[in-house]
Amino acid sequence: MSFDFHTKDLSGSSFLITGGAGFIGGHIAEYLLKNNAAKVRVLDNMVNGFTKTLDILKQYPAFEFIEGDIRNIDTCKAASKNIQYVSHQAALGSVPRSIKEPLYFNEVNVGGTVNMMMAAVENKVSQFVYASSSSVYGDEPTLPKREDRVGKCLSPYAATKKTGELYAQVFADVYGLKIMGFRYFNIFGPRQDPDGPYAAVIPLFVKGIMQKTPVYINGDGEQTRDFTFVENAVQVNIKGMLTQNEEALNKVYNVAVGENYSVNYLYVKCQQALNSQFEANYREPRAGDIRNSLADISLAKNNLGYQPTKKFEDGLMETISYFKSIYSATL
Repeated sequence: MSFDFHTKDLSGSSFLITGGAGFIGGHIAEYLLKNNAAKVRVLDNMVNGFTKTLDILKQYPAFEFIEGDIRNIDTCKAASKNIQYVSHQAALGSVPRSIKEPLYFNEVNVGGTVNMMMAAVENKVSQFVYASSSSVYGDEPTLPKREDRVGKCLSPYAATKKTGELYAQVFADVYGLKIMGFRYFNIFGPRQDPDGPYAAVIPLFVKGIMQKTPVYINGDGEQTRDFTFVENAVQVNIKGMLTQNEEALNKVYNVAVGENYSVNYLYVKCQQALNSQFEANYREPRAGDIRNSLADISLAKNNLGYQPTKKFEDGLMETISYFKSIYSATL
């Protein structure tokens, strides 16, 4: 990453990243390790984690790994011991999967999150940040999405993330936990998982175009998203963990760029970057999906000094070149 998102010397600071072998968590852990944090501990059960991410992190002597599950309170307490800052990224993603497996999503995303908050309180963690989601906006039609206007949840996944926000407010008020949440808007970038039935759209498009395997667009493709490069998610986590602005605490923030693009536009950009005319197939809209998404990011800018460092097209080019290098080896 080409930017420094901190001014503090990290050589005396200890961090825990849950889900740190996963996509966003892995990038956060790598940033901290590259910037000489004293200790970067990752807790991951490897359900959504990658050994290739661990291989990158293992190069740094300050790295520690605990293979464990946030559904186990004792694991959470052990992982949080002697830790100053927690970035809680461990979760199950995917709207359609949550519709199939609501109980599992509740156990991990609600039960696991409460475990982590409780462990942080017991271990006197200095500051705690956690991943929420733009899905909590549900059927609220107003654009841009503003943190104080939410609609009705449209999926079990959205409900679990909204519940996490409710617990965060309670843990702040009742236990004095210094906490804040981040509503991620369609985070993408290198190392995002292109495989499995619930893979994200950008790696799916790139893989399909390169390997000439069927690519599907849900609905008419004109639905819009505030696609956000992963570097921006790293930035807000670092700034959130380290901020000394008391006004910034006990809030939830949109993490996005503040620009939206249609899925059709995204697909054309992928075609152009890969010099391909390979066409996508259109299918029924997906249950639980919102139609349009665009974030107001002024709250994060004002309270955390957040400023997106990479816009959609630059981030997309970087992501495509990453996946090109992976898939060209397999073609």
